[in-house]
Amino acid sequence: MTQAIEILMVEDNPADVELTKEAFNEGKLNNVLNVVSDGEEALNYLHKRGRFTDAKTPDIVLLDINLPKVNGKEVLAEMKGSKDLSYIPVIILSSSEDAADIKTAYALNANSFVTKPVAIDDFLEVIKSIEHFWVEIVKLPNKES
Repeated sequence: MTQAIEILMVEDNPADVELTKEAFNEGKLNNVLNVVSDGEEALNYLHKRGRFTDAKTPDIVLLDINLPKVNGKEVLAEMKGSKDLSYIPVIILSSSEDAADIKTAYALNANSFVTKPVAIDDFLEVIKSIEHFWVEIVKLPNKES
């Protein structure tokens, strides 16, 4: 793939961010990983407000459910309710295994829900699997259309 895939990761755990970066680096695909640490920043990034006026629209969003300020469910609801953002695939990447969280995420039109493994090697493999599926296999929508 020649064109860079813009990925927005919304994650408040720095260790998970570093592991994700490591997994993407090992994948050697042409990805740009942008990271924000709370839901409020995510919405500002997506709507290009404040310090994010020059942000590129992501091709994919990796979204944690349990976030400070604005939670992941609220971010997801706003994205999927916006004609300008609703087409962006959102992968919920959360430590939650709660059936209610999973059901709510899908009811809000998440594209997938992935529970973060605790073991580092397993976490790396999950990220690589997400990258493989969403970057190499799936056809992403054209942002210009």
